[in-house]
Amino acid sequence: MDDIFTQVREGNAFHVRVWLDNTENDLNQGDDHRFSLLHWASREGRTNIVDMLIQRGARINATNMGDDTALHLAASHGHRDIVLMLLHNKANINAINEHGNTPLHYSCFWSQDIISEDLVNNGALVSMCNKFGETPLDKAKPRMAKILKDRAVALGQDLNRIPFKDRSWLGYKTRSRDATLSRNAGIDISQLALTQQISNTHSGSVWRGTWQGNDIVAKILKVQEVTSRIARDFMEEFPRLRIFNHPNILPVLGACNDPQNLIVISQFMPFGSLYNVLHEETGLVIDQNQALRFSLDVARGMEFLHTLEPMVPNFYLTSRHVLIDEDLTARINMADYKFSFHERGKLYAPAWLAPEALQRKPSEINVRAADMWSFAILLWELATREVPFADMSPMEIGMKVALEGLRVQIPLGTSQHTTRLVKICMNEEPGKRPRFDMVIPILEKMKLSS
Repeated sequence: MDDIFTQVREGNAFHVRVWLDNTENDLNQGDDHRFSLLHWASREGRTNIVDMLIQRGARINATNMGDDTALHLAASHGHRDIVLMLLHNKANINAINEHGNTPLHYSCFWSQDIISEDLVNNGALVSMCNKFGETPLDKAKPRMAKILKDRAVALGQDLNRIPFKDRSWLGYKTRSRDATLSRNAGIDISQLALTQQISNTHSGSVWRGTWQGNDIVAKILKVQEVTSRIARDFMEEFPRLRIFNHPNILPVLGACNDPQNLIVISQFMPFGSLYNVLHEETGLVIDQNQALRFSLDVARGMEFLHTLEPMVPNFYLTSRHVLIDEDLTARINMADYKFSFHERGKLYAPAWLAPEALQRKPSEINVRAADMWSFAILLWELATREVPFADMSPMEIGMKVALEGLRVQIPLGTSQHTTRLVKICMNEEPGKRPRFDMVIPILEKMKLSS
């Protein structure tokens, strides 16, 4: 098949769909100028491919080498349907490129009058200055400048000039082709620049750093001795974690199999885990709507994982294993997969595990039903903002959930719909718990009625 960027530019939707169906293909990679597939589809007006990419999880606000987003390109080239589609999917309407220009600067300069009005109606600021002190109104023809100014005033915008502020440090760049197409035996540890330790837990130490210009997180597994057998198992297992084609799955980008270290590499997520967002100081306010969006994101990610044959084994759903992306999308972190050789027989998050998962081996239980129990605990966590059984030790929790019927209590005042859904998903009989494809429509209805 020709280069995927060529297929997108030429609008070959069938070939693009086939390429996307391979879970190892990364739709958020960039070409030599860091144009993502979404950049090219938006620039060339390939509406059906833009829609396909968004549905598969394209990063809406990713930037190319010049810090242009897909919205910049769609606005400057006059593709109104794509502009509206991007805005509907949380595109940053006032994103600035390396010259300080917003999509409105571009649409005004290229006399895309209807798009300029659309942008202002959706919150584009007419007073933002670029690096040269020019606002979008300075770029527009006099007649259009007056229309946009009057509309901005009617919408309550302050017309005082907003000075340029460099935001390139935010790190929205697309991943380079080299970074996402490394399917060799592993990555040389010397290519990693690890700068800050984020955490140090029983399973390993987690570091923030960069790799080939990409912001990454590197998890160094705690293994007493990396034998040749363990090194082989590691290299056999990690490729199944490279799931790039679902918006609610955070893939493993690559791995290092150094003689002394086994390292799993994934994309840096600015808000950390869902656990951090709910229980620690992150500055994010999670209202009922956002909680439902997180629930839906997790349900969609789990539904996808449950469709894989064979399923990814040894993955346990907890709020610590769900990361929050820059656009507040919840993504299941495949780097939290439990390797077959790692911490054998040990379970460190019993509060989220089904009773049968605490009593028997995965091969002896319905893993999909056990995942649904874990999802119920996560729903409870989102509803209550509490840590399940926070006053007990993990060992005590495990024993009491497995043997003494310890269960989370849904507080009075919790939404009737949420209460019912948690109870359904925590049915004591695994065979009576719903599937994720049954839960998703319920959550969608709850979101619409909230």
